[in-house]
Amino acid sequence: MEKAGKLWPMHSSVLPAFLLIIVFLSILLPYHAQHTPKNTLHDHPKAATIMAQCHAMKTQVGLFSESLMRSRSDRFVYGTKPVLIKRAKIWTGANNGTEVIHGDILLDKGLIKSIGHLYGLQELYGSDLLVVDAKDAWVTPGIVDIHSHLGDFSSPSLDGTEDATSPHGTIQPWLKSLDGLNTHDDSYPLSIAGGVTTALVLPGSSNAIGGQAFVIKLRSTEERTPTSMLLEPPYDLNDTLLNPDLPLRWRYMKHACGENPRSSYQDSRMDVSWKFREAYKKAFDLKVKQDRYCSSALAGKWLGLGDFPQDLQWEALVDVIRGRVKLSNEFKFPIAAVHHASEAYLVPDLLKKTYGGTPAVALFATNSRYKREAYRSSEFASRILASHGVTTLFKSDHPIANSRYLLYEAQQAFYYGLPENLAIASVTSNAAKVMGIDHRVGYIKKGDSSVSDHFILVTKDNYWLGMDADLVIWDSHPLALGATPIQVFIDGIPQLQSAHVVRKPKAFQESPKVPNFDKEAAEVIKYEGLPPLAPAKPLPSTTVFTNLSSVYLPRDNSIEMIFSASSVSGPGAAVVHDGSVVCLGQQAQCLSILDTSKATFIDLEGGSIAPGLVSFGSPLGLQHIQEENSTNDGDVFDPFIGKGVPNIVGGNTAIVRAVDGLVFGSRDAYLAFRAGVTSAITAPTHKNFFSGLGVSFSLGATHGLEDGAVIQDVTGLHVTVRHFSKPSVSTQIAALRRLLLGQHDSAVGYWFNKVVEGEIPLVVEAHSADIVATLIVLKKEVEAQTGRALKLTITGAAEAHILAKELGEASVGVILNPPRPFPYVWEDRRILPGPPLTRDSAIVKLMEHGVTVGVGCEEIWSARNLPFDVAWAAIEAGGRISRSEALALGSVNVRKLLGVKVDAAKMDLVVTRGGELLDLYSKVVAVVSPSGTSQLL
Repeated sequence: MEKAGKLWPMHSSVLPAFLLIIVFLSILLPYHAQHTPKNTLHDHPKAATIMAQCHAMKTQVGLFSESLMRSRSDRFVYGTKPVLIKRAKIWTGANNGTEVIHGDILLDKGLIKSIGHLYGLQELYGSDLLVVDAKDAWVTPGIVDIHSHLGDFSSPSLDGTEDATSPHGTIQPWLKSLDGLNTHDDSYPLSIAGGVTTALVLPGSSNAIGGQAFVIKLRSTEERTPTSMLLEPPYDLNDTLLNPDLPLRWRYMKHACGENPRSSYQDSRMDVSWKFREAYKKAFDLKVKQDRYCSSALAGKWLGLGDFPQDLQWEALVDVIRGRVKLSNEFKFPIAAVHHASEAYLVPDLLKKTYGGTPAVALFATNSRYKREAYRSSEFASRILASHGVTTLFKSDHPIANSRYLLYEAQQAFYYGLPENLAIASVTSNAAKVMGIDHRVGYIKKGDSSVSDHFILVTKDNYWLGMDADLVIWDSHPLALGATPIQVFIDGIPQLQSAHVVRKPKAFQESPKVPNFDKEAAEVIKYEGLPPLAPAKPLPSTTVFTNLSSVYLPRDNSIEMIFSASSVSGPGAAVVHDGSVVCLGQQAQCLSILDTSKATFIDLEGGSIAPGLVSFGSPLGLQHIQEENSTNDGDVFDPFIGKGVPNIVGGNTAIVRAVDGLVFGSRDAYLAFRAGVTSAITAPTHKNFFSGLGVSFSLGATHGLEDGAVIQDVTGLHVTVRHFSKPSVSTQIAALRRLLLGQHDSAVGYWFNKVVEGEIPLVVEAHSADIVATLIVLKKEVEAQTGRALKLTITGAAEAHILAKELGEASVGVILNPPRPFPYVWEDRRILPGPPLTRDSAIVKLMEHGVTVGVGCEEIWSARNLPFDVAWAAIEAGGRISRSEALALGSVNVRKLLGVKVDAAKMDLVVTRGGELLDLYSKVVAVVSPSGTSQLL
């Protein structure tokens, strides 16, 4: 599970393919012995138990109405104070997610006791009542993650903590994710800081049937055990049968199809299908034996009947069948949800034919094209499915995606056209409903007004509730980019101690405006997921962009706002002729001095012009489909691996140039281009110490011979210093020292001499603060011996914030990748998580110490999201990063740190309609390229 060039515990390659099934299983509960005919009890020593078991086999999961009548949660922690949240804007989840109530919320005994306009509670509870003034902030149910590996793929990843998959067979329904759950996963507090309160923890996806999943709540417990985190586990979890009058509880089973079992067990899709049939045939045969046994028992035919037929390995699949589950029309059972389901939006009518009702579809918003099965993924999938009445959910697949940012998935879907109510519901109410736990979580909804504890003074517009007290108070509208919890409650217990809250403009409390993508969504359907993306509409020779609100241009390694409509009378305009801006300023002035009779006019509706952003950190430009080697450039040979570098290349003194392996025209490149990320810098892909020479190139080019396709054929020299299994870190540093200070008559010596002379930067991927400190010392050592300034850039840099002062003093630049850090492995563990856990983000802390900072991306599909990433950095800085500085994080800073020397006048400019490039409501309409072909999009 190692990613090329990374040391992460998991990556996109382990994602289940087109179909991953979560099946809800009803557990068998005994009836009271009073339901058993008394005249048969003496005929078998276990007659009462057997009769109850046989009756229970016919029982289905019923309504959970008793949850609305609870006075105390079964998860209530004694000593927890009641909480009154006042003046809240409450998204309840009711009415298909359209109900919003302005009022108060009372939490007590682990439950939501009342909402509305509440009075007299202070007098009733006295000093025990904790009052929280929401100040009209949004409150939603806690985020529900329907697909996670929290606790099973723990963070930081260590060999001793990976327990999500088993290598002992592709069919293993008897395994339980609970048995591998680590209560000390560093992810729990991070995910809670993103508003996640409940997660369905599944086994991994290497197996066709990976085993049983369990629902947990993320808060820590005094017991500190996996079972204490469970929400409504099956009654027979530990062979304990509880009150048979309680409703049946759902169980969960993980199925994975396609490329994952294929890659793990070398099983073709035909093999996997057969193994499904074989497994279910065993379960079906066992079910038949049980049914025949019970038929005799219920008829009183005990003679020679023996014991009830059971098989611990297959009982879970028998339970699947008893829930009437369907697999290829051979076995009938309902499917709750298909996960990942990259192409499901292309077959909504097929989904509707599923036995037992249409399953929900759990997706990523934009994580796509990592393997062939996901190649037709679309950012419009959720809106298309929703338009067909299919419930759409989003999941993290944590740690594939950091579940702290699960709400970000919904925000992206909303941006591309999923209705607001369904976007919020996709990670709250609808997720809970599909999981069968919507009687406990996912809603703040109406209950039976006749039910009360007779404690609370209420007004006539209140209603009593029995939902778990899992809520999030947000600092902005939940679908506003960068929305962050002010407080998170799980079972009525506040989870954030001394939360750092960023005060945001009032506009952030309103429902965000988003662009119209109707045309693009229609084309996705028309072209079965692969609409043409290559730029094909050259900008007319003379184009006038009117109603311009702002213009940002590069100036001496910085970005400056050179025009703002708010500072002049009337809107602005920009006149572009043959790729150059020939007039920029007040609209009336530009139109009066130029002959625009043959010009094309484009109304930007308050839009903007800004420099094109630059992607770095992924193998964009060297890769089409990550898991398909035939579509990629491949990894370079490394001197420390195997036999080293072949002699035909030059042996261990050879050096590789990324420019020689460039592949243009990938879908991810074009999608990034359309999002305003017009160029990329990439280095040769590698799995160890040595990479090679980077290259800067255009993401809009179709091949390498186009004008402007290759912007700079050699940028910086790239290596990686990390805790590989071998060589040691000290060995890697020794190699760097020798390469920088030794005399080498070779290709590698030539380019390291360029580094020493300060002509190109040395770009080192390093995450550990200890390694970064050693690199700073090495830089000073080299400078002392050579008398020249060494250009050093650290990428990755998870722990660089610890050395912010030292990095600034040493003039070492940093490209944070990912920009919102996560403790993937041990050397990443000391992250600075940012609000609400810390006041500063890593970006802010580094910048405040004078470090030049850039923002990177981890995988090629995420390059398109760079505008969101830099905008997020500015938002969570609370005004300490300006728009100009945010744009620089993703453009001129990246170029500077990686050695790209481009005249500011030749940089691409991005034209947006409806707002600025970093606004959620803007849309890119054109790219002005002085060195290439300007394009209308």
